[in-house]
Amino acid sequence: MLIAHALRSLVGLAASVLLISQAAAADARLSELIEAWLAAPHGNYRSPSFTHWNKTGAVPEACAACHSEPGFIDYLGADGSTPFVVNRPAAINSPIGCASCHTKAAHALDNVPFPSGVTVGGLGASAVCTVCHQGRQSGDSVTAATKGRDEDAVSAELTFLNVHYGVAAAVMQGAVVRGGFQYPGRAYAGRFSHVPSADTCTSCHDPHSTRVAIESCMTCHRGVGDIRKIRTRHADYDGNGQVNGGIHEEIMGLHAMLYRAIQTYAADVSRAPIGYASGQFPYFFNDKDADGRIAGDEAVMPNRYASWTPRLLKAAYNYQFVAKDPGAFTHNPTYALQVLYDSLESLSARIELDLAALRRP
Repeated sequence: MLIAHALRSLVGLAASVLLISQAAAADARLSELIEAWLAAPHGNYRSPSFTHWNKTGAVPEACAACHSEPGFIDYLGADGSTPFVVNRPAAINSPIGCASCHTKAAHALDNVPFPSGVTVGGLGASAVCTVCHQGRQSGDSVTAATKGRDEDAVSAELTFLNVHYGVAAAVMQGAVVRGGFQYPGRAYAGRFSHVPSADTCTSCHDPHSTRVAIESCMTCHRGVGDIRKIRTRHADYDGNGQVNGGIHEEIMGLHAMLYRAIQTYAADVSRAPIGYASGQFPYFFNDKDADGRIAGDEAVMPNRYASWTPRLLKAAYNYQFVAKDPGAFTHNPTYALQVLYDSLESLSARIELDLAALRRP
């Protein structure tokens, strides 16, 4: 009896020690996740993404879904409200945290509407990421704004249409959601499908730190130390005679070429030099001294570019579309190359551009 009792006590003690150990491990793991989240963009309390509205005291409904945790919860309907609409202004200084993604509504989310009006289903684990990383405009917005207008006539009614930021989901879905402006008569790549083990947002990005799991890329792309050096298509898309770099270099080559073409067209056709400031809304400004760059005193709202023609607006929209997804080379390189090439081809109808060495995928 005493031996049996002692054995039961020892078993109980071992079980308690195991539970305590498991709890300690869980606490340590939770601490790691919190630290990773706090160091990442979603948990950055000081980021303009969550402090831009501090002076007004609330995040407006149009912005709340992605710029305040209560707004995101409201958008998903996790608070009992109607899904896919924000019903009220949301709290400031409230980054996207645990309660944003770890709700029944978030876990059940599978279909997400895009700015084009297209709803994409079957998103699974990528659905909550897709809500905010799809932009605020689509190529359809550009079509509507320019419809019926002379392609090369400056119109005071046209303004730059900013796709917004972090548009990875729109780039990945390609022609399915028409995130970029797609020129009539051209075929465009649809959703970019990678290998099954790297085909969702969270299979490539740590969901808490958002860090790219570069090590998993190297399993297949051996001998490449920088993911920007990876390429599976080997044509010279930007016409510089180099094909030993990654597809990222080809995209950046066309992107830089498009910017120069935009500047030439603006000066020669719109008769108003233009420049781009990557971190300053609304991004395109009058290049008052025509020196090819936008200085601090030029990057101000009163100096925003206003000499838009439909042709120029379409090209500038696509320039921004690619600029706002630094990971386009992995999310959908073919779609990025296509919208850049077609923008250049359109501008070449009015300015001198040698496209002979370029290739459209």
